[in-house]
Amino acid sequence: MRKLRVGIVGCGGIANGKHLPAMKRNGNFEFVAFCDLIEERAQKAKEEYGTEDSKVYTDYNDLLKEDIEAVYVLTPNSVHAPVSIAAMEAGKNVMCEKPMAKTYDEAKKMVETAERTGKVLTIGYQSRYRGDSAYLKKACVNGDLGEIYYAKAHAIRRRAVPTWGVFLDAEKQGGGPLIDIGTHALDLTLWMMDNYEPEMVVGSVYRKLADQKGDTGNAWGDWDPEVYTVEDSAFGFIKMKNGATIVLESSWALNSLDTNEAKTSLCGTKAGADMLDGLRINRVNYGKQCVEKPALAAGGAAFYDGISEAPEDVEQRVFYNAIVNGEPLTVEPRQAMVVTQILEAIYESGNTGKPVFFD
Repeated sequence: MRKLRVGIVGCGGIANGKHLPAMKRNGNFEFVAFCDLIEERAQKAKEEYGTEDSKVYTDYNDLLKEDIEAVYVLTPNSVHAPVSIAAMEAGKNVMCEKPMAKTYDEAKKMVETAERTGKVLTIGYQSRYRGDSAYLKKACVNGDLGEIYYAKAHAIRRRAVPTWGVFLDAEKQGGGPLIDIGTHALDLTLWMMDNYEPEMVVGSVYRKLADQKGDTGNAWGDWDPEVYTVEDSAFGFIKMKNGATIVLESSWALNSLDTNEAKTSLCGTKAGADMLDGLRINRVNYGKQCVEKPALAAGGAAFYDGISEAPEDVEQRVFYNAIVNGEPLTVEPRQAMVVTQILEAIYESGNTGKPVFFD
């Protein structure tokens, strides 16, 4: 298998925590160039993942002049769209981290650019590649749940506010837990339902705990209220054009023991499913209520748990095969665009106190 020549824009947490290690394990990526506003971070990434010939830049426009086939956009949300669009205009394929963009208009421009240039564009919704997600998707496609008319998208943390980077910066990120982790839960839910036609959204956006100082019990240490400019929780009620309903819940800080993240619950006419205690499918068989719990890690031997591939590894393989072998994407750009559209509407409804209707 030939090497795919790539450039990395953004060498921070998501690059080093997810993409770069997975790409290295894959073995089919050649790191041609690294770019970051902080040159030392790009240099460090080169030393760990690149070669002596790899280039280091602080301006992504310089990186785009390189002879590369793909660009990884691993930056703050505010520049997802401009970097991705510039890369596709320069003839490069793009893997952009989630969320697709800060605004729906930006996401729409990304889709339009991909379709006009014919370049591959996908978004980093790695939760789709988990074993439970893959199994549940097959069940949904097979019609095992019937018509899915009610769902919940879960993204609740009790006290896990990310205090590093720009997570708390409304200007650079566009929001807090809703756009950060709520986006994963909503993406999973829409994907399982195969429904991307929203009709109306009502949202509530709260900043109730962010001003607390000290002794916050936060997983990553106390946050600074002075720089905490985003919400600490947000909730949405989404009505789809076919009548289906989705409830989205998201928080970084919430006085709740009901904590689930990047999970979905689905209710259909034949069966239901959730990811709240492992993957569970509930139905009625022979007049009796029953619950099916797939053994996703079963290997069939006492000393062997089976083969499992990390979601981020699957993600890299799918992106590589889409470019090199023309295979289909798992995360299509128009799907990710609708996720951004709904998230933006929840923020708008929360700020105005009014529902948002879609064309």
